[in-house]
Amino acid sequence: MHLKEINKIIKYLILSDLTFWTGWGLVTPIFAIFITEQLSGTALTVGIAVAVYWITKAILQYPFGLFLDHCKGDNDDYFFLVWGTSIASLVPLGYLFATTEWYIYILQFFYGIGMAASITGWRAIFTRNIDKGHEAADWSLDDTIIGLGNGLSGLISGFLVYKFGFIPSFLAASALGIIGVIFLLCLRKDILRWKK
Repeated sequence: MHLKEINKIIKYLILSDLTFWTGWGLVTPIFAIFITEQLSGTALTVGIAVAVYWITKAILQYPFGLFLDHCKGDNDDYFFLVWGTSIASLVPLGYLFATTEWYIYILQFFYGIGMAASITGWRAIFTRNIDKGHEAADWSLDDTIIGLGNGLSGLISGFLVYKFGFIPSFLAASALGIIGVIFLLCLRKDILRWKK
């Protein structure tokens, strides 16, 4: 299957993933350094921040999935996807204003909520619209694109922080996340007209 044969919804979901996760690829490699250098945090602070994100996401994702499966149509899935991606995209901007460890923990909590909603909605829509007979290729393409974006942005992030500090990485991360949301908004009519 050629890339141009992939249906529009899958293409735009993958493009959204590319921009969103490339943005977060600018944050992940420097997150611990940011906490220890800018906030005088410790390895424990970093561990708690990461735990707050993962535990929040883990607790909410399954109930969100049950709720979305209970509702008919794609409106709920799409709302969760756009809403969750928007929240998660704004979190790096919040890091710019962080002055205490608790501020980071609160941001990580909202990041967990956003990602629980986003991933649950994204997977529901992706699964229903996947190119039949090309399921492995569609999933592999998404993972490949995310991996390439994260690899490249990790390198760029290290350079940006080394030369200019944390601000450019966090601004770029949020900007890329918002571009990911824009890709999702381009699908509004295509997704919302689909009924279960």
